[in-house]
Amino acid sequence: MQDGGRRDAGWREEGCGMDGRRTEPARGGRWGSVPPGVPEGQCRAGGCAGGRPLPAGQRTRLPSHVAAACRGRRAPDAWAPLAPGTRRPAGGGLRRGRVLSRPRGAGRCRGCGGVLTGAPGQEALRKIITTLAVKNEEIQNFIYALKQMLQNVEDNSARVQEDLEGEFQSLYALLDELKDNMLMKIKQDRASRTYELQAQLAACAKALESSEELLETANQTLETANNHDFPQAAKQIKDSVTMAPAFRLSLKAKVSDNMSHLMVDFAQERRLLQALAFLPVPSTPEIDLAESLVADNCVTLAWRMPDEDSKIDHYVLEYRKTNFEGPPRAKEDQPWMVIEGIKGTEYTLSGLKFDMKYMNFRVRACNKAVAGEFSEPVTLETRAFMFRLDASTCHQNLRVEELSVEWDATGGKVQDVKAREKDGKGRTASPANSPARVVQSPKRMPSGRGGRDRFTAESYTVLGDTLIDADDHYWEVRYDRDSKAFGVGVAYRSLGKFDQLGKTSASWCLHLNNWLQVSFSAKHANKAKVLDVPVPDCIGVYCNFHEGFLSFYNARTKQLLHTFKARFTQPVLPAFMVWCGSFHVSSGLQVPSAVKCLQKRNSTASSSNASLT
Repeated sequence: MQDGGRRDAGWREEGCGMDGRRTEPARGGRWGSVPPGVPEGQCRAGGCAGGRPLPAGQRTRLPSHVAAACRGRRAPDAWAPLAPGTRRPAGGGLRRGRVLSRPRGAGRCRGCGGVLTGAPGQEALRKIITTLAVKNEEIQNFIYALKQMLQNVEDNSARVQEDLEGEFQSLYALLDELKDNMLMKIKQDRASRTYELQAQLAACAKALESSEELLETANQTLETANNHDFPQAAKQIKDSVTMAPAFRLSLKAKVSDNMSHLMVDFAQERRLLQALAFLPVPSTPEIDLAESLVADNCVTLAWRMPDEDSKIDHYVLEYRKTNFEGPPRAKEDQPWMVIEGIKGTEYTLSGLKFDMKYMNFRVRACNKAVAGEFSEPVTLETRAFMFRLDASTCHQNLRVEELSVEWDATGGKVQDVKAREKDGKGRTASPANSPARVVQSPKRMPSGRGGRDRFTAESYTVLGDTLIDADDHYWEVRYDRDSKAFGVGVAYRSLGKFDQLGKTSASWCLHLNNWLQVSFSAKHANKAKVLDVPVPDCIGVYCNFHEGFLSFYNARTKQLLHTFKARFTQPVLPAFMVWCGSFHVSSGLQVPSAVKCLQKRNSTASSSNASLT
């Protein structure tokens, strides 16, 4: 190659001088990438007439005019990155030791040695294949969607046609029924009129016959009577005429023969029928957030229509739970729950469990024919205290299943047997390894003293897994009335493994004792106050951490059972105790409105149990 010895110095020009875009290294170097805009299969060294690729490393002699054009060319700024340990000289000129790279598989021109822009590399081909595959999948999905829409059009049109025929059949049936009733009325009226007229006709005929006989008698008397008998005969005829039915008969028909009042005028109905048209699609409702309310584990949602529409038959409400604030996401793990047949523009969802932070809502209007579009979805916050029972903290004789706990007298022995079989050392197994134990959520507070002996001896205790260190919270617990002992309250996480609820300064609770004698009391710091209130089967617990209120309520009647006024020095956990019984916890509850009102009323009053605080 006639390049003035530069090739022997370790590099040579890649093109033949017409564009000078790339530099080819000596054998063993890397090649630069093919720049955009170069036609495929064409030598980038525009002065070459050969245009045929060479195997990698093969050299050729350039024509004199090409070699002269190649010398002194400068490389552009768009070259490939330098190899490690090399520098790019100022101004982009070529220097000794310069090593650039090019893509694999690119050939060289036999006429000038320039790199050809041949077929794309494997990586580029893979990208093209991936793009084509994605596009093909999109097209296939779109084709499937079109076919499904065609099928839906067929099915929906058939359904609509069937519904329309049904509507007209019902109209025909109504008209036929109305016609039958009217015909029956006409027949009944005709029969009544016919009977009256026939009876009157018969009476008239009989009276006429009697009158004709009397007339004939009178004529005969007049012809045959002499002067002596005439007065007597005339008197008899006069009396007969006076008593004759013809003179007492009314000559007016009892009923009319006019029956036109039984006809109907369908002119108005005909105009209405002629004005019939398909029902329009209802407008989209608008959810009124100002009138919507979230309280007492209930959600009251209100909406309004932009325009009055008397054709709306009902509304459809859809909702779902979510942990994401802001506008609802198109894709969500939770499915939409559907409530149909709502007649008004307000609906209340009651008895909810707020185990997620928010709820999405949307609503649409429906008439007898079609449903409108869903309203713009809204997101409402459903703040509540959600926790689970920490199985790693419970006594070995308590079996925990989600939010339910049951006393198991054989729990410790079973654990001991399993542990001996496992390691042969006679140690009891950790409750965390028991099948009854559940795995803690990473969002929950890890157990500080987990293990088999977290609670032992007669401390039949289990704690919640969520710390309370702010705000106010509420939860409920329903226990088995046959339990021999039961306790509910809060405790510090530092509660000792031998400590029973209420017998140390680290716990506050209500305690029910059904063993030997029944007692219901409030306990704290080994002090007890007997409560003179009916024992409920479901207890509500209210904890206001900042104000130091711990109140217990009858969960059904919201009757206040007892209030502790304390100064919490560290976060507390829901705490429970049961012996020879069971209980179930309800979490994800909001503070009831009744409880809030009672707490505000009692917040300024002195505590009724100062000896326990």
